[in-house]
Amino acid sequence: MGKQQEKKPGESDYDVSIIRPELRVENIQMRGTGMSPKRLKGIKKGLLTLHTAETMAVNVYKHQITREPSELNRLLIAAMCNEVTHLQDFQVKLYEYGWKPSKLRWINWTISAIFGYVSRLRGPAAILKTGIWIESKAVHHYDELIRTIEWDDDTRKIIEKDRMDEDEHINRWTKLLQSSKG
Repeated sequence: MGKQQEKKPGESDYDVSIIRPELRVENIQMRGTGMSPKRLKGIKKGLLTLHTAETMAVNVYKHQITREPSELNRLLIAAMCNEVTHLQDFQVKLYEYGWKPSKLRWINWTISAIFGYVSRLRGPAAILKTGIWIESKAVHHYDELIRTIEWDDDTRKIIEKDRMDEDEHINRWTKLLQSSKG
């Protein structure tokens, strides 16, 4: 068996064209037994951070979508669906560990709805720039949390896949923004 090569940032074995990966009943497990309190504290903080970030991403996209039958709206819907999947990923992990999402998440929901709505009012370029900004912040959080927290293997794989999806969103929004400038 050969030595596994170290991946460079942005490289992955994950297929980012899959918006909603398959999840089976047997994938759900109770987690955390036998872990130190320090490790559990880090995992909880990380999962709450990621759950909050994904709540915000879902709501930004949801409030950017208009009724217009456009390619931008189609891609915003796909991105929103993908972010809903991420949100569910972290909600499931929180419950698997015996925790719950933050009771204060409504604050982030409200703020992100405003970001989405205001960017929609400002037009397609603002929508794309907001998406790039939000996803760049998410990638920063993902990288920091992957680096600093001792995750269980299953949770780490989900975090790595979701992080790659965020890169794909940045690439998609950047290409659209560049093509719209001419």
